Amino acid sequence: MKILLADTLSETCIRALSEEGHQVVSKPQAKGAELIEVLKEEKPEVLVVRSTKVPAEAMDVSPSLELIVRAGAGYDNIDVDAASRRGIFVSNCPGKNAAAVAELAMGLILALDRYIPENVADAREGRWNKAKYSKAEGVKGKTLGIIGLGNIGKELVRRARGFDVRIIAWSRSLTDEEAGSLGISRKASPMDVAREADIVSIHVAGTPDTKHLANRAFFEAMKPGALFINTSRASVVDEEALQWAIKEKGIRAGLDVIDNEPAGKEGAFEHLLTGLPGVYLTHHIGASTEQAQAAIADEAVRVIVEYARTGRAPNTVNLAEHSAATHLLTVRHVDQVGVLASVLDEVRRAGWNVQEMENLIFAGGDAALARIRFDGEPDEDVLRRIGEQAGVLAASVISLDGEE
Repeated sequence: MKILLADTLSETCIRALSEEGHQVVSKPQAKGAELIEVLKEEKPEVLVVRSTKVPAEAMDVSPSLELIVRAGAGYDNIDVDAASRRGIFVSNCPGKNAAAVAELAMGLILALDRYIPENVADAREGRWNKAKYSKAEGVKGKTLGIIGLGNIGKELVRRARGFDVRIIAWSRSLTDEEAGSLGISRKASPMDVAREADIVSIHVAGTPDTKHLANRAFFEAMKPGALFINTSRASVVDEEALQWAIKEKGIRAGLDVIDNEPAGKEGAFEHLLTGLPGVYLTHHIGASTEQAQAAIADEAVRVIVEYARTGRAPNTVNLAEHSAATHLLTVRHVDQVGVLASVLDEVRRAGWNVQEMENLIFAGGDAALARIRFDGEPDEDVLRRIGEQAGVLAASVISLDGEE
């Protein structure tokens, strides 16, 4: 297969894919219109990206595209709906950067509490101000509220325990039993976390459901002077509401992600939160450790290699959890050319819409078993005709509700 890398991945990743017999094209600077031109010219089967945006237009110019791999966990830079409409798999590499992001979140918490950047800045300028910087509160005994308890949230729990903080959390899937096993307290809503925590750290995916989860009401609920950490997605935070909270409530914030961040690796930028006291902005580096990038590259290679070998993409994010199939057609047949084609021809004539299909070969290679899940009304005449096809040994239909 031809694989286009539209972001920087390690030489180890390129070498591993090449050793598997794939043609690897590395174009890490291909963004926007340039990405579309490269896709049009190269026509790859696989596209690998990190932060590069992949819109519908990029898919349209490369009809050979079968798989888009997001070398990371979040995939909001890819138009997943457009990929689904075009039958393109989208896979991610979840959990591989969780420790790195949790480390940064913990680092921001400690930096805010101890005013570490201000300490360093004054020292570099030759200013000694021990009286000012000796007044940190400390995090021991504080309540850390974690919103979102996926891989990153759980890694933060593990690290925070060493600082003797009390941990509360909210997550859609979090149960009392799981909270108990993690040694934390489950809260019923993000607002409950905001009201009770001294430190809030956000770790949810950037989806329409989480857009502006941290809004004006959220910040109004937070304690005055509390710490707010966001290392997830910028869309989760209403930045004007956060600006208000910083100015009016003394909220202090550590942010690794901001709206409309620069697309390039360096250069000047302006933002409404820069220059505000008590705001630490890092450069969207949460996953950017050598350890995390090596693990992500290895997982991206695994996804591509398994897809090339089996036709099944691991970690796919855009397959339906449940198809519209209403019935299961089971056909035992001789493993010969044309047998399944004749079966599917009868299925087509019956107007049954095939949703899922698999064909299992028995030892010796003489016989096989086809399972065809379809949406449609079963018909005895159709089933009889299928059973009469040359090479068909037996055929049956059951309802997926368990009824004949």
